[in-house]
Amino acid sequence: MNYALFGGPLSMKRRGVLKIILILAGTLILNQYRPPTPVAAAVGFAPGVGADADQPALRELLASFNEAEEAVKKADLDALMKFYATSYNYHGLKRSDVRRVWEEVFLHYRGISSSHVFTELKFVQADGVRKAHVTCTGGLHGTEIQTGKPITIDSWAREVHYLVKEEGAWRFLGNAGGAADHVPVGSAPHHPLF
Repeated sequence: MNYALFGGPLSMKRRGVLKIILILAGTLILNQYRPPTPVAAAVGFAPGVGADADQPALRELLASFNEAEEAVKKADLDALMKFYATSYNYHGLKRSDVRRVWEEVFLHYRGISSSHVFTELKFVQADGVRKAHVTCTGGLHGTEIQTGKPITIDSWAREVHYLVKEEGAWRFLGNAGGAADHVPVGSAPHHPLF
């Protein structure tokens, strides 16, 4: 019988969740102390995630993330912006705002790549529109042009990405937290890029 730190039994499910949390926390801590390394696969799933999902929709979703990753690697801003839905809104940031942020990223960094590990996935149908809610942990990495040093540009843990099926492909709609009417002066929302 397994016992928690304070003497109570620990269920299999809770142990699995605890194990994932510890792995993710360890990964995030280690990434703070060493330069990022290239990732072989930009998008991956935690064990068991997506097994019961609509497989054609799942393949299309992965294709959209992989297309965005290829655009990031090539610093192809026009191709990358196709990943963002026309109604993209994250705390008041629109597609044009995200385009300007990516322009700055491409101006100051090279060798950029992202990584995404999906830990939860849900497809929903609302008002005749297909949507996906994807819980993701990942990061955006690159090398500073000015210093030549590798850097983690952004990282996120258990962020919920909202996507919508638009023009036959999955497009990024925004992240958890909803869209605020405006962004307060002097502040910026976290993770507007992915």
